[in-house]
This record gives sequence, C-alpha cells and structure tokens, in this order.
Amino acid sequence: MATIMRPWTLPTCTAIQLRPTGVCSCIARRRILYQDRAAMRWNGTRFQSTTVGATSRVPGATVPPRNLVRGRWEPIIGLEIHAQIKSRSKLFSDSRNAFNAAANTNVSLIDAAYPGTLPHLNQECVDLAIKTALALDAHVYPVSSFDRKHYFYPDLPQGYQITQHYEPLAQNGRVELSPLDGLEYSLTVGIEQLQLEQDTGKSLHDIYPGLTLLDLNRAGTGLMEIVTKPDLRSSKEAGVVVKKLQALLRAVDSSDGNMDEGSMRCDVNVSIHEIDKPYGARCELKNLNSIKSVMDAIDAEIERQIELYESDIVVAQETRGFDASTGKTYRIRSKESAPDYRYMPEPDLPRLVLGRETIQELKDSLPELPDARRDRIMKSYGLGMIETRTLMGEEGMVEYFETVVSKGRQVKSVISWTIHELLGRLHSRNINFTPEIVTAAQLGTLVDCVDQGLISAKVGKNVLNLMVEGDSRSASEIVEEKGWRQMDNQSELGQMCDAIMAQYPDKVKIVQKGNVGVLGFFVGQIMKESQGRANPVALSEILRVKMGLPSGVAADANSFTGKVDKKYKSK
Repeated sequence: MATIMRPWTLPTCTAIQLRPTGVCSCIARRRILYQDRAAMRWNGTRFQSTTVGATSRVPGATVPPRNLVRGRWEPIIGLEIHAQIKSRSKLFSDSRNAFNAAANTNVSLIDAAYPGTLPHLNQECVDLAIKTALALDAHVYPVSSFDRKHYFYPDLPQGYQITQHYEPLAQNGRVELSPLDGLEYSLTVGIEQLQLEQDTGKSLHDIYPGLTLLDLNRAGTGLMEIVTKPDLRSSKEAGVVVKKLQALLRAVDSSDGNMDEGSMRCDVNVSIHEIDKPYGARCELKNLNSIKSVMDAIDAEIERQIELYESDIVVAQETRGFDASTGKTYRIRSKESAPDYRYMPEPDLPRLVLGRETIQELKDSLPELPDARRDRIMKSYGLGMIETRTLMGEEGMVEYFETVVSKGRQVKSVISWTIHELLGRLHSRNINFTPEIVTAAQLGTLVDCVDQGLISAKVGKNVLNLMVEGDSRSASEIVEEKGWRQMDNQSELGQMCDAIMAQYPDKVKIVQKGNVGVLGFFVGQIMKESQGRANPVALSEILRVKMGLPSGVAADANSFTGKVDKKYKSK
C-alpha cells in the first residue's frame, strides 16, 4: 500500500467565505489552490502513463466522419462514468465493501452520518484511483483535495457528498478508439478528469407498495467518477467508450465494472446543434446500467430534441431517465447548476499530497493494458482483426487462448477450436465464457487428438459437446471410452471405398471425367457410415488411386466436417 507523503511546505490559504448559497466567493483562495497545484508538478513533468498500454494508430484508419442526423443536426455527447472501487473497505470508513450483503449490515457510524464522526481516507482507494488515471494516460496531480457537494436525498444521510470538485485527483487523459474496437475510423476521446467521491445508499421502491426502504450498505463506498470531454457524436461511439473503459477497469483491477450489479453506472450528457451554430441545451440521462441502454437512451434523446427544435419548442436543460420498455426518455427534474450544490472545501480532511516515488511505484505496477495486449497478440500470433476482437471481447479469453497455444500447438487450430467451436457452443446455450467450463488443459488435449490424427474433426466436435455439457475428462479418455479413435487401417478403408464406389458407379464416372469436386461426396458417405471415425485424408488418397486420378487431386479432407453437398446427396 502506497504511503501518502508531504514533501513540500504548503502555502497558507485565506479563510473560506461563503455566499448565502454556500459557494466559495473568495477568488483569491481559488487562485491560490490552482497556483499551488501548478507549482507542485515536479518542474513541469507530466506524471502520466506514456508507455504502458500506449496505443498505436491503426494503419489505414480514417478520421471520424461528421455524424449528421437528418442531414443537419450534430449530436454532442459526453459521458460521466461512476465506477465503484474494488477495495476491501469503504472510502472513509472501515465498513466492508461487499455486494449483496444483507441490508444495512455494512454500515459504520460515519456511513449513517452520526454527529461527531470524522472521515479517514482509505489509501487502497487512492492507489487504485491513481492506477486507473495512469492507465487513462491522465495527469495525476501531486496535490488534490476534497469538497462537499450539498443536496438532500433520503439515501444520502450526511446531506452532502464528499467529492473532488475544485482539485480533482487527475485530469487530461484519453481513450483511443480504432477499427479494432468496432468503429470504421480512429478517434481520440479526451478524459476531462478523474475524481474520488462517495457513493450513496440505495432507495428500494418495489418491496412494499407505498413504502421506500433504505439500504445504506453502499453509502460511503469509494467511487471513481471518470468524466469524458464532449468528443462523442453518436451512440455507437459512446457504447464503444463504455465497453473500453469497462475492460480497462478490469485490467487494472480497480473495479469489477459490472453494470448489471450497479458497480459501474453511466450518466450521459446530450445536446444537438446545427453546424456552425452554438450548442443547444444539455440534458443529462441518469443511471444507465448497460451498454445497450446507454446507446438506446442516446438515440431516443437525440430524436426527442430534434423533434422539439423542428417544432420551434425550446429544449429545457434538465435531468432525464430512460424507460427501456417504451424506448423513450422522461423528465426527472430540472438540471441543477453548481450554485445549487453549494460546493465548499471539506473541513474534516486535509489536502491529499502524494510523493513522486509513490506514483512511480504505482505506475510500475500497472499490468498489461487492453490496447497493449491487443497489439501484442496480433503481432505475436498473426491474428486478424475479427479474431483479436473476439478474444478481447470475452473476459479471461486471451489468457485461456495463450495457455492452450503455449504447448507448441498450431495457432490456427487453437483459434478455430477456441473461437468458432467453444465460444459458438457457449453462445448458442446463452452461457458466458469462464475458463472452468472447459479447462485450457481439456481443450489442449482435444486439439492434440485432432491434429495428431487420433480423431477426426467431426468426432472432435462430439467430444467438445460432452465437455461443454460437464464431462471433465481429457479428450483422449473420452475417445477411448466411446471407441471413437480414428480408423487408419488401409485394408479396412479400402474395402469401404470399394463398397461405396460400387453403390454409385455413375458418380465414379463423373469424377473420372474431371469433376473432382464429387470426390467429396464419396468421402462424406464413408464418414457417415463410419460415424466420423474414418480418416478423411487417407480416404481421399485411397479413392484417388482407385479412380485413377492423377497425383495431387484430393478432396479437401482437412476441412471436411461430414456435411455433403446437396447437389450430390443420395436419394
């Protein structure tokens, strides 16, 4: 755990003066805060990640096109991602940070806002937030501070949230998007800032009719708020950014990023304007809990605002929700401005001062980040864009693939059995990939059995079916128990070829006249008769010799699956 250090003498700030609304009115104090930060950047050096996970531009990628809706309206979109920090305890208390615990069992006195209790900062939360900022290539400030954001809601016991309004932990990061992420072009999305703050409790409205219950287990949990710049122009871009941030948080292990559990939530700011005209009123879409809902809500809000503008109706700046059942957004409340929150520096917490060595240690401890991993596996294994995206799109799949291929197996075979066969079966059953369903060791034995000619590809698929259904044995054990070992006896295969040629003499003549594609029909019939056990490569060679075909002519036995072309299917 990093040590928070104070290597500088901090300048004395003037006293806080509040207007009736509680907003800091002392301009001199605000100026001191920011001058102080600028003076503590270690001689101007930006402390950010410049090598770990750096993204190279994809060759041939184009610049982002101008996205105009109905030929004239350009959407302007920004995101606010709230990610729960994956720490053992909360941000300012020792209460356990656990999902799905019994209601109100992980609540300390400060979480419940008992008078006289004071916050104490959790260093683990700070460390994880710094690592996330570095992974986003953001400028981590050596000095940051906490502030109170006042608003009244039942699940906020203190009546204010401790956040970082005036001096956030980090600013000026970026997320790089490219065709490898699913776009047709490259795009850099700026990260305005990353700040630490408290989460609220939960209001439960659907347990008892007419009653709202409060669960404070989540109150005080550490959050990272990641705010993008308004660089997005479509719902697709927004969805790609959310997915990429989710992968980055999981790679750093600073958050599990599970939107369905509420540990990652997304607010979206949407406005539209005509080209060369000022931006329109900004509406905020709150608490979107899936990538699909983010994209659908953006599209719905863009259409709503266009309809209003084209009907000469003013778009009000407001906070809105999204109803997935109707596909429409709805008004929650008018949009608050900064004075409404009465921001003020948090008097019970000192400023957070970080030593240079602390941040360097955290930077050095960063794991391989998603973009760096993507570039490496494409280069190391010669994978294409689609294969790479598929591997990167499943949590744990890259490690799984590399474990299987590490034993000297052919990359092409491992990719085929991993992506096409294994993932195909899991997705058809609506099962999410986990390495425990079919272990890397199991799949490795299956690849070996097929590549070494012990079984055919068709039998291999039957073996994989059993593994997916729960058989934990190796492929060789399953093959021996089922009697599925491939038939290689030349005499036995020759007799089967003679029998099938005698059954279809007309098709033999077609092959002998030069239509060698029909050769696959004979291979298919014998494979069907042998229940996939016959060696298709050996069959193809035996049939070639028996039909008097020249050397080098053969059915595509290596890719044969047992399916027969309908044109030559027996009646």
